Amino acid sequence: MRQRIIFLLTLGICLWIFYIKWLVPVVPTSWLLQKQEFPVYLLESPARTLDPARADDPSSARVLANIYEGLVRLRTGTEVEPCLAVRWEASPDGRQWTFYLRPDVTFHDGTPFNAEAVKINVERMLQQQERYTYAAFTYGMVQSVEVIDPLTVRFNLKYPYAPFLYNLAMPVAAPMVSPRALQQYKEEFWKHPAGTGPFIIQQWKDDGEVVLAANSNYWGVKPSIPGVIFRSVPDPAKRTELLLAGKAQISEGIPPQEVANLKNRGFRVIETPGLDISYLGFYTDKGLFRDAALRRAARQACDPHELAEQLFPGRVLVARGPLPPGILGYEQTPEPVSPDPGKARQELLAAGYTPGVQITLLAYNSTRPYNPAGGERLARALAGQLEKAGFSCSVKVYPWDEFKKAIYRQEGDAFIYGWTSDNGDPDNFLFTLFSSTQISGGLNATHYHNLKVDTLLASAQQTTDNTLRTRIYREVLKYLQEDAPVVFLHHSLHTVAAAGNIQGLIIRPQGIPFLGNVQLKQNEK
Repeated sequence: MRQRIIFLLTLGICLWIFYIKWLVPVVPTSWLLQKQEFPVYLLESPARTLDPARADDPSSARVLANIYEGLVRLRTGTEVEPCLAVRWEASPDGRQWTFYLRPDVTFHDGTPFNAEAVKINVERMLQQQERYTYAAFTYGMVQSVEVIDPLTVRFNLKYPYAPFLYNLAMPVAAPMVSPRALQQYKEEFWKHPAGTGPFIIQQWKDDGEVVLAANSNYWGVKPSIPGVIFRSVPDPAKRTELLLAGKAQISEGIPPQEVANLKNRGFRVIETPGLDISYLGFYTDKGLFRDAALRRAARQACDPHELAEQLFPGRVLVARGPLPPGILGYEQTPEPVSPDPGKARQELLAAGYTPGVQITLLAYNSTRPYNPAGGERLARALAGQLEKAGFSCSVKVYPWDEFKKAIYRQEGDAFIYGWTSDNGDPDNFLFTLFSSTQISGGLNATHYHNLKVDTLLASAQQTTDNTLRTRIYREVLKYLQEDAPVVFLHHSLHTVAAAGNIQGLIIRPQGIPFLGNVQLKQNEK
């Protein structure tokens, strides 16, 4: 009798295990998750990969930032703060960066995080730079990585490079992944992510939905929520509908016209300037706009505030200069020139040109994060402003890839363009867009060449003292205002709405959500 009871109990346990392991999909996963109160985060598009080395899209970065961490990270502003490294120091010559790692940290698969893990991660990128989108950008200046002791790692650089610290704060490329998982899964690693972050991958569905569960062994403050669901909903109206119906708690990409309604319904709306810039560029080495006086006259005619109200109210931030708010050096930006078509016409005449001077303006036919109205609409609106000052503008439109080739060929006289920063360092704006060394590769599309600016930008790259770097960038910004190679227009504006019962949500630069601090209050919508 006793053996029969033991047999039946054993059989029952086995059947229960079989049910849990194999038959759970019969019960809708969404029902189980709702019972566990997993908040739903709505993305504009699905994540494409869960390997930070391969990620090159915003949605992947948003998910990855909650699974993985780097040695450092960006605050809600753009200041670098400790993460897996508790502190760091740079050598006087700027060629050695030593990081002191946080103790007692493990990856999701139980692998210890230490200096050897950092070395493996960096060498993975260095050895396969051609395969990974940001590998060369992030680590191309690294000569070698040394393990000093289990919790101390040193980067030896080929040359001084102050933006290196910002490279290590990037939400893609720089995060640390489990060496054991890399070895075990190899090319399939992206299907089995293992980081050190506050959440662990639980499920990645065929429709792109990603379910993360709280990491109970997280080194920091343990998540208060049991997990989070990232769900892709491309239609902005549908995202708003799901929020209002209580079927989602957080959403990005909220239409401006819905913001007031959501606020009235108890939602909190967070707006974060994008790390980007939209601009009107002039070819400074050919044609009419070789003349800086003519460039300044054109700038005087442009009114970015009017463009924003006319084309995309509430969806962009008007730029003061090349640097978005919060970037090192932003506060040093000179006061922008006030738009004045009448004065612009006077400057046109003073420069020796008669009204009706003809220019061709190139544009792209798609939208961009920093230009949600699309290149053609923006170009035609700008053409209207320029014509009030005496310019006669024709607009030529290309598909995005053909447009970039046309600019490289220097077609036309001026063009609508933009730039999205990779790491949030001012160098990634100023050196990239205005150093003459970037002309041949096409990034300095205006072909702007100022020897003093080149010297200042090179000096800033080699200066690890941020106070001194800020002073250098102030001088660069003054030259750019005087030389007017571009008219700075707008920055994108990342808009995230969160239900009233969501507390502790942090939105970092580039619209990256950090959900580890989120708390879900009960009995509220």
